Amino acid sequence: MLNDIYNKRIIELAGNIPRLGRLSAPDATATAHSKLCGSTVKVDLKMDGDTVTDFAHDVKACALGQASSSIMASHVVGSTASELRELRETVRKMLKENGAPPEGKWEEIKFLEPVRDYKARHASTLLTFDAVVDAIGQIEAKAKQPATAQG
Repeated sequence: MLNDIYNKRIIELAGNIPRLGRLSAPDATATAHSKLCGSTVKVDLKMDGDTVTDFAHDVKACALGQASSSIMASHVVGSTASELRELRETVRKMLKENGAPPEGKWEEIKFLEPVRDYKARHASTLLTFDAVVDAIGQIEAKAKQPATAQG
């Protein structure tokens, strides 16, 4: 039943999204969009080496996209690139392959587990994870360029 995925905790998370807005000088900006539902999440990311030091996002999504963005914003600062890539894969497997939800600081993602049964809602739930990993990739690509190419 659709009411299962819009549980009380999902509604609470969606209604209290931290770090809304934009960063004035991000190291990268990435946008993830779901063609199916029209949801869009744009993230700004700053990193020092492999670690996220600042984060902001503009979330135009359904309650599921808002809830996953809320969880991301609550825990992303201080996380490493490899941790965030692993997180995206864990959430993808949770939704698409019956995998277990993440544990530790990301354990609230378990409240998104009922989305597994609603394939049409997977994309909006994954938006924030896809955008963050995209931004990390942009930052890493810039870091690998010779200093003269960075302008």
